[in-house]
Amino acid sequence: MRRLRDLFDPFLLLLISMVLLASFLPARGHGADILSVAADAGIVLLFFLHGAKLSRDAIWNGAKAWKLHLATLGTTFLVFPLIGLAMGHVDAIPLPMRAGLLFLTLLPSTVQSSIAFTAIARGNVAAAVVSASFSNLLGIMLTPLLVALLMDKGGGGGLVSLSSIEKIVLQLLLPFLLGHLSRPLIGSFVARHRAMLGRVDRGSILLIVYSAFSAAVVEGLWQKVSQMELALLAALCAIILVAVLLFTWGLGRVLGLPREDAVVLQFCGSKKSLATGVPIASVLFPASLAGPILLPVMLFHQIQLMACALIARHYSAKIAASD
Repeated sequence: MRRLRDLFDPFLLLLISMVLLASFLPARGHGADILSVAADAGIVLLFFLHGAKLSRDAIWNGAKAWKLHLATLGTTFLVFPLIGLAMGHVDAIPLPMRAGLLFLTLLPSTVQSSIAFTAIARGNVAAAVVSASFSNLLGIMLTPLLVALLMDKGGGGGLVSLSSIEKIVLQLLLPFLLGHLSRPLIGSFVARHRAMLGRVDRGSILLIVYSAFSAAVVEGLWQKVSQMELALLAALCAIILVAVLLFTWGLGRVLGLPREDAVVLQFCGSKKSLATGVPIASVLFPASLAGPILLPVMLFHQIQLMACALIARHYSAKIAASD
């Protein structure tokens, strides 16, 4: 059962439930307006908590491995977007999902799963904390900027407006900064109630997903997307992941990184954050487009968990065999 939990994220089942609920009972009219306000409040709370969780000690303790962190950030915000631009030429899937593939490649790395898999593979956990935290911190600013620069080329159609930038500042950056500045006051509370706040995090994401897919369903999402297109989308997500896993594996050897740091590069460099992607998509894109744009992010999330769980166990077994 534990291995099944490693391969299949239980939270994904809740996300799928929200998609199904939105598909059969989408929020409409006044209810949709109330839900939109609640989702915006959830985004503010989510990024406030992200800021409050960010430990300065962890950053300073692991920041010495600068070569590793530059390689990870370069993979996340340069190599991935180049692959995303290439995927924009796949005409077999609808335009919004192509935009979603590009958006996926512009997201920062995950935090929890990157650190967890690094620990399983007996890598440099402190460096993983730093790489993943830096990636998420920069992603709040870099992801919207990259969307503004690249989405026209990748099929997004110029979706970032001045009002979107204002929402980024008010709903993402400002709450994040306030949360981090409040850490001396609330840091001990956050540490004591990490499990409860984790449920608040996930509850906010579920609310945002339901709101985004409700709007997309009302606009006729499932009349525009076929099962074959969904299968092709999943295959493209898998191809992206395999390409980046191979790239990070090779880059670690080219740079001569120690085994523990090479593990960090592979796991932090190959991940994309669902927890960050959902609220950013909700802020950046019109409600009717946020749903289909998030489909690749949700598919990639599960594929990366399954693949990295297997790789982490393989690395751990190799170390155990050599001990």
